Amino acid sequence: MPSLTRRAVLSTPAALPLMAQAQSYPSAPPERHLLSANLTPAKIQQALLPPGAWNPYPKAADRAWWSALPENTRRVLLDAANRDLAQPWPSLPASVCLDFKRNGNRTRFEALSFGRRNRLRLAALAECVEARGRFLDDILDGLWLVCEESFWGVSAHIGAQQAGVGLPDVTEPIVDLFAAETANALAWIDYLLAPQLESLSPLLRPRLALEVRRRILEPCLARTDFSWMGLDPAHPRYVNNWNPWINSNWLAAVLHFEADPARRAAAVHKIVTSTDRFLDAYHPDGGCDEGPGYWSRAGASLFDVLDLLHSASAGKLDFFSIPLVREIGAYIYRAHIAGSWYVNFADASARVNPDANLVWRYGQRIHDPLMTAHGAWLASVHKASPAAERPDVGAMGRTIDALFHQQELDQASAGAQPPLVGAVNLPGTQVCAARIKQGSTQGFYVAAQGGHNAESHNHNDVGNFIVFHDGSPVLIDIGVETYTAKTFSSRRYEIWTMQSAWHNCPTINGVSQSPGRAFEARDFNATEDPFPSVSMDIQHAYPPAAGVNRYSRTITLNRASGEVSIRDTFDLARRQSLELSLITTRAPKIEGPGRLSLDGGFVVAFDPALTPVLDEHSSDDARLRPNWGPVVRRIRLTTHTPPAQGSYTVIINKP
Repeated sequence: MPSLTRRAVLSTPAALPLMAQAQSYPSAPPERHLLSANLTPAKIQQALLPPGAWNPYPKAADRAWWSALPENTRRVLLDAANRDLAQPWPSLPASVCLDFKRNGNRTRFEALSFGRRNRLRLAALAECVEARGRFLDDILDGLWLVCEESFWGVSAHIGAQQAGVGLPDVTEPIVDLFAAETANALAWIDYLLAPQLESLSPLLRPRLALEVRRRILEPCLARTDFSWMGLDPAHPRYVNNWNPWINSNWLAAVLHFEADPARRAAAVHKIVTSTDRFLDAYHPDGGCDEGPGYWSRAGASLFDVLDLLHSASAGKLDFFSIPLVREIGAYIYRAHIAGSWYVNFADASARVNPDANLVWRYGQRIHDPLMTAHGAWLASVHKASPAAERPDVGAMGRTIDALFHQQELDQASAGAQPPLVGAVNLPGTQVCAARIKQGSTQGFYVAAQGGHNAESHNHNDVGNFIVFHDGSPVLIDIGVETYTAKTFSSRRYEIWTMQSAWHNCPTINGVSQSPGRAFEARDFNATEDPFPSVSMDIQHAYPPAAGVNRYSRTITLNRASGEVSIRDTFDLARRQSLELSLITTRAPKIEGPGRLSLDGGFVVAFDPALTPVLDEHSSDDARLRPNWGPVVRRIRLTTHTPPAQGSYTVIINKP
């Protein structure tokens, strides 16, 4: 079981990718009603346990349970909460809220807001552990401060209100990711410590219920125009991770605070219907086009929704046998490369630390031994991490669940190993990957993508690929820098990390790929015979100005020779230039015509007609540097005299 000291359990929202609604979506997909078919509010009301009868976890009054937590978990929690006791609570100045409007900065406000919530959650858990009343005033101050806030979300999301970006309009409660997270925290704190809160003041708990009702429960039940819901008939659209993330937190608040059985059932029915819109956007392969970093708030938040429904209905509302639900869970271990490295396309980070308890529990629910093995292995890794002694309590419900299952997962984690799947093909998402040997990180690992350039958190990267060797990166997908106002604006594709020229993609006649649903790969086909290989046509990812009639790419992992090859075949209407970009952190050295080397003993062989041009870009950004160091390098294999029809092959090996 992962202990509370582990990074996967104690992950603050500040450490997660801070998602905003993606800037462009096609019209909504067909509705499949995988969850809501034949499910009415009346049936939900009948299935749910009555208000007050749902008691999924031991409350603070259950001293036997809380006292039995592992001593290390108790110590880390108490030490962290004790450090906070001596500190003043941070204020949230209006001027800091205006940062986002004035200069695009979102981090100052988020640090203060998230810091408040993390301190509050720590204090609540510490009081549950110790039960001496030392933390009650700190909990009181934190709860009252949060209730006094004008907006529970973050400054980057205020623009959803009619008044636009700036200060929050308190007459129009907007439900964003972190407003819903706040409601989740208040619900679980009230659940755990109701008698203790009553002892502080009889007005405290009614105030919590009032604020959750007016900020979350009422607007979510009354409105359908929050885009994350996917329920606005006037604006049908795809939804992304915002949908299950908010729905899961809304659901926890409803189950705890809503006392009226009819309103409770109506809200749960709307949550189920909205979550269906999230599932509608998925291909049957379960691939997350937002990447594994976002899976923790996409597929894993779907698990949160479904597990809450299962728990609050004593198993009567059970959706874990749905094939798509199973495939969405399996994605996280299928995207695993080695260690903390995962296949990262678009905004996703290359290094991910999934919540071990969530992965393990999801695997149990869907009866997937590979997923449970991955979760158990994650628990063993997190237990040994230096971050184990630096707790940041993230989503309150997830943290309590991890505590509840801690000892069981601790036992399962002993000697656990990750599955390290040999080959993965997600034909709908158009992502595939393969390694030299199933269950081993030795040798080359390759992943490639097709897709289109309007995916959630999209980069212009159709035909992109990454290469690892012995679990370390060789050719990379850079990911995204720290989010600013520009990241989710009309100027998104001015950012260098979003451009195809800074991916392992071709630049044709000086023209890069364009954003939009029409710019896509076609004829995506992955095979394992005789070796793992993927082919696709990517000419449609480029605008007409590129002057390309046809451009196909084939990427092969030759398990016999232990090398990776990329073969590009083309038919050009114009013959101005052609560049094949290779992105790496390893220092390249030109060895001669058609040959260069990379640090670590790697050789890149290519057609001598191509001239290598080397350049680099600073990656000294808070989100990039931990992965790539201060600089990333680009190799451009270039010709200004390409044939009208022809092909070029690049081979990467390690002699």
